[in-house]
Amino acid sequence: MACIWFGTAGMTYLVAYTTPVPIGLGTALAGFCAVIGLYRGIQAGKRYRDIHRIHLSEKQFITIPKVIKLAQQAIRKRSLWLGSGFQWSDIEAGRMHALIGRGIANQFGKEILHKEGAYWLHGLAPEKPLHADIENLVGHTLIVGTTRVGKTRLLDLLIAQAIVRQEPVIIIDPKGDHGLADNARRVCEAIGQPDRFVFFHPAHPERSVSIDPLRNWNRKTELASRIAALIPSETGADPFTAFGWKVLNDIVNGLIATGTRPNLVQLRKYIEGGPDELLLQALRQHFKRHIPDWESKINRFVKQYRGNQPLAYTSFYKEVVSHEAQSIDLDGLISTFEHNREHFQKMIASLIPILSMLTSDPLKELLSPDFQPGHARNVTDAARAINADRVLYIGLDSLADGTVGSAIGSLLLADLTAVAGDRYNYGIESMKPVNLFIDEAAEVINQPTIQLMNKGGGARFRVTIATQTFADFASRLGDENKARQVLANTNNKIALRVLDSETQQYIADGIPKIKARTMSVMYDHGINAEMNDNNAGYREQSREEEADLIPPALLSELPPLHYFARLSGGRTIKGRIPILR
Repeated sequence: MACIWFGTAGMTYLVAYTTPVPIGLGTALAGFCAVIGLYRGIQAGKRYRDIHRIHLSEKQFITIPKVIKLAQQAIRKRSLWLGSGFQWSDIEAGRMHALIGRGIANQFGKEILHKEGAYWLHGLAPEKPLHADIENLVGHTLIVGTTRVGKTRLLDLLIAQAIVRQEPVIIIDPKGDHGLADNARRVCEAIGQPDRFVFFHPAHPERSVSIDPLRNWNRKTELASRIAALIPSETGADPFTAFGWKVLNDIVNGLIATGTRPNLVQLRKYIEGGPDELLLQALRQHFKRHIPDWESKINRFVKQYRGNQPLAYTSFYKEVVSHEAQSIDLDGLISTFEHNREHFQKMIASLIPILSMLTSDPLKELLSPDFQPGHARNVTDAARAINADRVLYIGLDSLADGTVGSAIGSLLLADLTAVAGDRYNYGIESMKPVNLFIDEAAEVINQPTIQLMNKGGGARFRVTIATQTFADFASRLGDENKARQVLANTNNKIALRVLDSETQQYIADGIPKIKARTMSVMYDHGINAEMNDNNAGYREQSREEEADLIPPALLSELPPLHYFARLSGGRTIKGRIPILR
């Protein structure tokens, strides 16, 4: 239509100059046709862009300097950049339902079916840069999508922006994605802070820092709970788990009583070899503090037990010291020492393998750092990394050894929960938010993680977890109710392509329904041969029906790097992300 109007304008102008027609009238008519042609041309341009958006099948790429620039712009707006797209409202949903009703292939041609995913969804509205309120991140974020659709690439962009904001960043990556680690390191280098990046990976001990997962705690019992949670158990409350917790707690108390910082190597030493030596050290320290001239008083017991110091010291404590200076911690350690040795070994049979795999080379140095002054290896922990605004990447090498990787991840998440408790208890007004990113979260999630997500908002922790399906959480935690606890603690949900029907339904159920208009057309025609009569009828009926803002099955057709997001506050967006080079 634009071409016809422009052609008419040209012909009118030509006729006015070549025939005896008033030039002024011809010029005015030509100008009028040109204006209408321009109006139609603008409409044609919009239609062309709409059609072009429907075929947006090319992957986008973005450089680190560009991401840094976008992050700096987002900082000024107190927002988070989420790629490009548009707000998904009832208008776009109505267009979508209308197109589905008429047939996608019928509307766009069968060639659109050969593309990977429903790219036409992104053509339902003009796209623009998408931003989310940065304050909503404290409500935590869930990223869900099947494999190879862009979960890790989305984490790349979120991590890069957190680094530019000069906030502490902790990345837990069970599979050890090289791109995720390299991109985080390169962003640190690009902003002139290469020392911020800290790398931990069991498969690369020569480049890895050492992290002590038992360094931070609020109560001594937390340390025993962290390790006891790794004991294989169907319920988490069977006698083996309970006994293992008691033994661990008694040894932790003994180590603290002797002024020794508990670590995994020390725990393994006194569980496998028995607590005799530790008990002697703890009793000596206790006697020095509370019993004057204890060395002469204990001689009678040493002679009585013929030099068996553990028995002599224990008897001296029970008969003399306990009346003057009883210690509950020592009582527990003594009960562990006096326990039947054969039964003791049976009850800790499931605990020893856990400690063995966490203290074997190279994990002995990586998880239990106890070096002499002047050593070359860099040592850190969760609290130290957070206080120094580090970017701590933790690769768990779960593909090579899933059991060990899962155990390390669980210990470190429990350590982070203790740090969050410190921040919550002792004031956080001047502290920066902590950004925790967990890829393949079902590999490492545990009860402390649920507590961190449940109460971590008050400690200014922003947790972003990525997984493939919700069933992964139930399988990991062994309880569907606990899995729902994880989901309930995420206020922002980002769904890439999802193939699991239960996960699709969960995403769709969390979004209000809309009223979609449907049109039905009826024709009828009848012939009465006897009466030589013809009759015909035509009827149109429009009605509104309840429909999904995002149909569950549509989530399985999203192209790679495309997503739907339901943000805190009720905002729904449709977006796509570029790949960070």
